[in-house]
Amino acid sequence: MKKTIYIFSDGELHRKDNTLFFETESGRRFIPVEDTGEIMVFGEVQFNKKFLEFLSQKEIILHYFSHYGYYMGTFYPREHLNSGYMILRQCEHYLDELRRLTIAREFVRGAGKNIRQVLKYYHSRGKELGQPLETAEKLIATIDDHDSITALMAVEGNIRDHYYHAFDIIINDKDFTFQERSRRPPKNYLNTLISFGNSLMYSICLSEIYKTHLDPRIGYLHATNFRRFTLNLDISEIFKPIIIDRLIFSLIGKKMITKNDFDRDTEGISLKEKAKKCFVEELDNKLKTTINHREIGRSVSYRRLIRLELYKLEKHLMGEKPYTPFIARW
Repeated sequence: MKKTIYIFSDGELHRKDNTLFFETESGRRFIPVEDTGEIMVFGEVQFNKKFLEFLSQKEIILHYFSHYGYYMGTFYPREHLNSGYMILRQCEHYLDELRRLTIAREFVRGAGKNIRQVLKYYHSRGKELGQPLETAEKLIATIDDHDSITALMAVEGNIRDHYYHAFDIIINDKDFTFQERSRRPPKNYLNTLISFGNSLMYSICLSEIYKTHLDPRIGYLHATNFRRFTLNLDISEIFKPIIIDRLIFSLIGKKMITKNDFDRDTEGISLKEKAKKCFVEELDNKLKTTINHREIGRSVSYRRLIRLELYKLEKHLMGEKPYTPFIARW
């Protein structure tokens, strides 16, 4: 499996012949081109057209983030696996309201049921989560009753709102209280972690879409509009609870990230570099972790689960097999 390269320092990315290197005041760090699938840039980094041409040639995606950890954009090389046939199928399913609703419902169902699994996991370990669990169950049961994307988005938002308010019970740390979901800027430490993790998840899903025949600009739950990418937002909804949220609970619970790992200024709250490195290192470990996949009868990594989800969507769009979302069993 190809690696993700994370760059936190300021410097310059260069191509030299058939190699890449990152240059800072303290020296050069070579990047193993054949082993690299994506580069995530958090520092102030300069590069030129020659560098981007080489990334395109080697099919390496580059994601870049602001100082505050917000996703800013992606260099998405020309799609080597792009398929006119698949784009037509994606458009057909988007433009046909019933077909679009069918897929969007499954994304909401996947998100809702994985949220429920996270709540069940902590409830079985002594956390008093009966009420949010019951509310999530009731809302999930209504998914098929809604016949508009707006209504589905409202159901998903409602499930997530009750879920987020359960974070205080799960975490049980006065330094990391939820209060309310706040973005750009996040108003507290917990929201800062959620936003940072979600940005990473959107980027990871985008990288996985690149390795399929799917076009990331055509989503189903999130409207395809003037935003560049939407399908990665759809897929992320399914995996955020079981990958990002549980990682956040672990980082806080093990005191790997504390209130001292944040900076506050006029723009808002941001994670210090050391904490960002800790977060991405643990996320990388999580994505490499394997689980036993009952349907295919072997172990797969969390990152591979995301790709398998995309393959299932491709089969649905081609009329081979109806799409059903991945639901965690733990």
